[in-house]
Amino acid sequence: MRAFSQLLDDIVYTRSRNTKLKLIGDYLKATPDPDRGIALAALTGSLSIPAVKGAAIRAIAEERVDPVLLHMSRDYVGDMAETVALLWPTAADGEPELDDGTVRISDAAERLATASRMDAPRVLAGMLDHLDASGRFALLKLATGNLRIGVSARLAKQALADAFGLDVDAVEEVWHGIGSPYSELFAWGEGRGAQPTTKDVPVFRPFMLAHALDDARVSLDDYAAEWKWDGIRVQLVRTAGQTRLYSRTGDDISGSFPDVAAALDIDCVLDGELLVRGNEQGADHHGGAAASFNALQQRLGRKNVSSKIQSEYPAFVRLYDVLFDGGEDVRALPWTERRQRLEAFVPKLDPGGFDLSQLIEAESFDALEQIRAGARDAAIEGVMLKKRDSAYVGGRRAGLWYKWKRDPLTADCVLMYAARGSGKRSSYYSDYTFGCWGDEGELLPVGKAYFGFTDEELRWLDRFVRTKTMERFGPVREVEKSLVLEVAFDSIHLSSRHKSGLAMRFPRISRIRTDKPAHEADRIATLRAMVT
Repeated sequence: MRAFSQLLDDIVYTRSRNTKLKLIGDYLKATPDPDRGIALAALTGSLSIPAVKGAAIRAIAEERVDPVLLHMSRDYVGDMAETVALLWPTAADGEPELDDGTVRISDAAERLATASRMDAPRVLAGMLDHLDASGRFALLKLATGNLRIGVSARLAKQALADAFGLDVDAVEEVWHGIGSPYSELFAWGEGRGAQPTTKDVPVFRPFMLAHALDDARVSLDDYAAEWKWDGIRVQLVRTAGQTRLYSRTGDDISGSFPDVAAALDIDCVLDGELLVRGNEQGADHHGGAAASFNALQQRLGRKNVSSKIQSEYPAFVRLYDVLFDGGEDVRALPWTERRQRLEAFVPKLDPGGFDLSQLIEAESFDALEQIRAGARDAAIEGVMLKKRDSAYVGGRRAGLWYKWKRDPLTADCVLMYAARGSGKRSSYYSDYTFGCWGDEGELLPVGKAYFGFTDEELRWLDRFVRTKTMERFGPVREVEKSLVLEVAFDSIHLSSRHKSGLAMRFPRISRIRTDKPAHEADRIATLRAMVT
């Protein structure tokens, strides 16, 4: 545990990507199996200990520490695991159940994973009693699987690849077919075993990603234009009689969309956008018939999806690309050839579950810009530009694919409530709820945002909240309704869950309007007219 806790400490105190890669790589090379595999699973978010939840940690901490002190300290520190690690009292008597110098993280993970939901908090508390603060922090992070130390799953896999001289895309290819503690991966990296294979296993392949176009311009002779749909990017894999749906992060979401998985019965690997069908009357030259992201949210994250939910929110995939045509790997082919393959492949599929993302015909880039500006379909997020001769390669590669998001909508809203942030923002009021004027002259909340402003603006807003507080509701402060914020958002939709009847998509604060009086902020009716 000590080596793992030292690794976490070292990572937390560096911002350098290269330093993080080296720290993780050195740890993986120096640590024996299966400890390094468990650590790698924790770093990549693949470790699951379902019996230990945040509420259980708070509960056992409140038995040892004054609850008021605990929660005040949590507000200051910004992380519950770190707070508990620092405040937890070390056992004053009894022989240590675990020795901080010799306990293996694999043993700790196994004990917690095999404990019942009722016993797990007691087991965790027993281990915390005999660890120092650093060890307690590492154990709590390990147990919850929520490291939040600035390491993405991709960076951890890159560190593994760099440490053992492997190709990171080759690691990604087999990652989901192995599972922790990844003994086969380490044996391959150390030359003790052959490269793992994924034959007859529906594994995830790395997505090809795009760079933002920003202010650049490209020639449509070299790039094809395609709508960027506002769902979630998915990969469909069918092999050996099994079908799986993977999200962009490689999570298996087949259980949430069994209807889509059941609709695919041809061996292939496809790339597309998961959407929910909308009103057919909304179908147009864009491809249409797709509802807003708000409809898709009704199905995301559900472990059990009833037939009623499937019927009310029928999911389908709008296909972008083909990676495997039958058993043939076609990723090395240029985009134009893959597109031809895809156009020939889609008619073989169930039309209820799949359709083809349409290309945009434009005579010039200027013409495309006008088409993009006029696109306000609820399910359109912008335009994709794909180099016609590009192979399908994992990750972001310069000059191959670009995303060109449509310009955001904006509204002038009044700041209503504020709450403290987390992590490095735990000392600031950085989470803001804002509203617009209703039909009866009342102020109704329309959204929340916690980004879009500079550090200097954050300090200004924090001072405003502290000096203009009217009421306190636990961690939330109600403020004087005098500050107007210009809020940018991608789209707005009707919502029965919000008092205003509206829900913004990706709201962010674009400007502090000290020049505008609150009574001149926008009205709910104005936002309602923006609904797509």
